[in-house]
Amino acid sequence: MVEEEKMTAEAEERELSEQTRIRREKLSALIEEGRNPFEKVKYPRTHTSKQIIDNFDELEGQTVAIAGRMTVRRIMGKASFAKFVDGAGIIQVYVSRDDLGEDEYARFKKSDLGDIFGMTGKVFKTKTGEVTVHVTSMELLSKSLLPLPEKFHGLTNTDMRYRQRYVDLIVNPEVKNTFVKRSLILKEIRNFLDARGYLEVDTPVLHTLEIGAAARPFKTHHNTLDLDMYLRIETELYLKRLIVGGFDKVYEVGRIFRNEGMDAFHNPEFTSIELYEAYTDYKGMMDLIEEMYRTVATKVCGSAKITYQGEEIDMESPWERLTMAEAVKKYCGADYSEWKDDADARRVAKELGVEPEEGDAATKGHVLIALFDAFVEDKLLQPTIIYDYPVENSPLAKRKPENPAFTERFEYFICRHEMGNAFSELNDPIDQKERFVKQVEAKRAQGANAEVDEDYVTALEYGLPPTGGLGLGVDRLVMLLTDSATIRDVLLFPTMKPIKK
Repeated sequence: MVEEEKMTAEAEERELSEQTRIRREKLSALIEEGRNPFEKVKYPRTHTSKQIIDNFDELEGQTVAIAGRMTVRRIMGKASFAKFVDGAGIIQVYVSRDDLGEDEYARFKKSDLGDIFGMTGKVFKTKTGEVTVHVTSMELLSKSLLPLPEKFHGLTNTDMRYRQRYVDLIVNPEVKNTFVKRSLILKEIRNFLDARGYLEVDTPVLHTLEIGAAARPFKTHHNTLDLDMYLRIETELYLKRLIVGGFDKVYEVGRIFRNEGMDAFHNPEFTSIELYEAYTDYKGMMDLIEEMYRTVATKVCGSAKITYQGEEIDMESPWERLTMAEAVKKYCGADYSEWKDDADARRVAKELGVEPEEGDAATKGHVLIALFDAFVEDKLLQPTIIYDYPVENSPLAKRKPENPAFTERFEYFICRHEMGNAFSELNDPIDQKERFVKQVEAKRAQGANAEVDEDYVTALEYGLPPTGGLGLGVDRLVMLLTDSATIRDVLLFPTMKPIKK
């Protein structure tokens, strides 16, 4: 079987090389005739395919100028039908020798699928009712030197689809729809936040510190300053500086870079939205994220009840809200309130077959987190808010006044995956500095060159008002609303390992 696949691949490569040679010969012939298609500067297009089809009653019999890439052609002697794709859709054209003349029609017949043309002609409908342009003149605007994938099978190799997204977009129209919807999702999120008084801002991508957060950064070097710098792993600390400075509501749609693993839900470069609002808390963020998801889903998908990978997801109904301790008790029976001390918590974990990463140093909080990871997350199909996280894994969240072992933090889950994270933000500079120091010590023990962000602590010393903050992954939201199984399907150019030549 392997040998057969190898022979097939070699045959396809030979055929591709032959087709490429023929296309280059056609280009050379055109140049010799003084018809170099790459010299064209612009084309006076009057309508897109969609405009013509949507406004047929007004345009019937009218002359239009269109442009696009030829993807289908049926030659019937003295006349041909062809399909052209532009940025708005697909339209059929009718081309005949009588209209173009013998020489031009012959050139059209010698052209290739993938070539880009500008055409003028009159709008009509065929006997089958298809809106068509009867071409009276046409010119080649760009020659395609590589053949498109075979039309009935398209570009199906997943790896090549991601590497050559430009070809994927040409031959798989539904892929383009995904990215149109992605842009619409971002637009509706901005509309939602802007309507509520949030201000969109930009913060630095390059940081001078490797801060103590859990994610690993990418490292670069600033030549002029002779300074090592790090691509940001979050936008949080700069946005909260702006709250200190007097902005009450801010958000950023930001590119984030984390030097970590890759899978169906993770890419090293991704898009997040973080937002911060003064004088509210994490419960205010709970209400906001529910409303945002309902609004955006309804605007983009027509309903807040959708289907993802064959499962019905209801974002319209009130989302379930559970503390982490309640969720662990619900799904595995372990009751945090009954644990006498850390040793007792470790005993419970052992009985349930769970070993916290911290081993014998695991606290009750560490055990609760481990049990949640083991027994709860994969049960959370419908939108669920899990709140009140142990302080052990929440270095930037405010402690609960009535129970300092926990923080006012939540994550929300849909389709068994974490989709976003929110806090009542820590605004005590002394507590923050202590947590940063512990975090940095842990990172340095792992070999990282982490440092405390002293300037952020200084900002807190000037006074951060009570603040609610929330961050969500845009790519995961797009996956959900476009029914995409992997993050690579919603990134135009996902990170790929180069092909060795």
